[in-house]
Amino acid sequence: MKRILAARSVGGAELKCSPTTVLEQAGAQPAAGPNHNRPAAHLLPLHVYEAMRLHADLQAAIQEGLDSGPALSAEDVFAELDARYAGPGGQPANRASKRST
Repeated sequence: MKRILAARSVGGAELKCSPTTVLEQAGAQPAAGPNHNRPAAHLLPLHVYEAMRLHADLQAAIQEGLDSGPALSAEDVFAELDARYAGPGGQPANRASKRST
């Protein structure tokens, strides 16, 4: 038998009759719906599911950035921005300058 990783495990009849009650009793934790003592489904409150999706989307965006190629140094990025968006007289746009101590 596989281990069920959920705060609550409910039978099919209970899940079918009152899924909202099952979610309320589980709180923010998943509720498992086993079938023949094996995990068949997990119910999650909507806010937990949305947080998981956001986390997965952020991970995918970070990975896409990492896979896109070599990183640029901050100096190169600022130099390119200054070249593109130089103010009047060729002066760089207002940017906090580095202080040397």
